[in-house]
Amino acid sequence: MRITIRNLLASVVLSVTASVAFAQGAAPAAKPQVESVNILEVTKDVQAQRDAAENKPGSNQPIWKNANSDVAHSVNFPNKEMGVLIQKSGQQWRLIRNGVITVWGGWLLVIMAGLITTVFVIKGQIKLHEPKTGRLLKRFTSLERFSHWLMAFSFLALAITGIFILWGKFFLLPIMGGAAYGAFLLVMKNIHNFTGPLFTASILLFFVLYVKDNIPNKGDLTWLASFGGLLSGKHIPSHRFNAGEKIWFWGGVTVLGLIVSASGWVLDMIVPIPGIEYWRGTMQLAHIIHAVAAILMTVMAMGHIYVGSIGMEGALQGMKTGYVDEAWGKEHHELWYDDMKSGKIKS
Repeated sequence: MRITIRNLLASVVLSVTASVAFAQGAAPAAKPQVESVNILEVTKDVQAQRDAAENKPGSNQPIWKNANSDVAHSVNFPNKEMGVLIQKSGQQWRLIRNGVITVWGGWLLVIMAGLITTVFVIKGQIKLHEPKTGRLLKRFTSLERFSHWLMAFSFLALAITGIFILWGKFFLLPIMGGAAYGAFLLVMKNIHNFTGPLFTASILLFFVLYVKDNIPNKGDLTWLASFGGLLSGKHIPSHRFNAGEKIWFWGGVTVLGLIVSASGWVLDMIVPIPGIEYWRGTMQLAHIIHAVAAILMTVMAMGHIYVGSIGMEGALQGMKTGYVDEAWGKEHHELWYDDMKSGKIKS
């Protein structure tokens, strides 16, 4: 057995040695000749082949090339856009809607819901450090509360129906079936379309009533630097609205709300501008802007709704009744509380 193994090893060593010697003694292989090619000439050849294919008798290539060129040809219909047989940008819109908006927008909502749930489980409701006094301060007028609830309920109607329209096919269609889901979606679409103008009106009224108390000031920087007291553990004094509420007012309600409204009016085809043309490309762009702005506004609204309902003790009472306890006003909006007590602000 030992002899056999030795013989085998010797044979392997001799074979490897002979191979190396042969490789070293052999003449070097000739290097492949690389021929330079003029790219412009190649492009001309390719173009010549394409031209020949197009000019070939019986070829349909010119027909489909023109049909897929996004060029509006002459038609006898009132709608000149019917001259576009194939709109290539429609495929791009579909990929953005079903890809970026649906997937990433859905994850954004899920992540925000998860963060809110985590904060509530860990910290619970923000309680008052001092007991309630029983003395009330008027925080909102009847008109201010009406504009808030009008905007809140119209927004919820738009958000819920929008979720069904954009994501309903993933969790409702398999349960309801095609016919029932189609009828349900038609109802959701009509609610969404008719609620839109009401939402726009509520935003404009809300802006007029609340803008004077949402002007940024130096104290807002202190509030933002400590994240409203989350880092220091102490509540930062603020006027009637703190920096977080002002961010919601300007970024969420005003900017995103008006973008959602304007793009929604285009999609509803009710823009009060004479002679406006609702081309398919215009509608697709308006839909992308509408969906992105609506998702971002919904994410911000989730945080606002949480703090104004179960996240903070006494916050919901102010918007329900118009009054808050003095202890709440002093703890959360101390500068506003001082102005109220001194008579600088009339209740």
